[in-house]
Amino acid sequence: MDIRRALTVAELAAAEHLFDHPVRTEWAERFLSSTGHHLYLAYESADATAPVGFVSGVETIHPDKGAEMLLYELGVAESHRRRGIGRALVRRLAGLGRELGCYGMWVLVDTDNDVALATYRSAGGKDDGVCAVVNWEFE
Repeated sequence: MDIRRALTVAELAAAEHLFDHPVRTEWAERFLSSTGHHLYLAYESADATAPVGFVSGVETIHPDKGAEMLLYELGVAESHRRRGIGRALVRRLAGLGRELGCYGMWVLVDTDNDVALATYRSAGGKDDGVCAVVNWEFE
């Protein structure tokens, strides 16, 4: 397995099958040019061109807490699940967080998403209890 940071819109477009929605060029460009936004792609081998997984993260900072990494999304192609790809991607993002001086990393996950919870725990994450999510949708 080879994990590489996504640096181009073309790389993001090649990963579109792993995302929830189609890649929009203007959003991809904005993501790639935004400080603190990170996305790693997993490939079966160093010479592969089609990614089989991804993880994205966003550095957040607060005046009284410092910086932390939000694991925004993780996805692995169904055909490549249960091979340690998700765990490796999470660990890579956590490693980046450490390199950047973040004091920790966190992710929101549905309490009934056993697969995601198992992946995050296998990568060293610890469940700190029940969390409520409050959403605002802007039209």
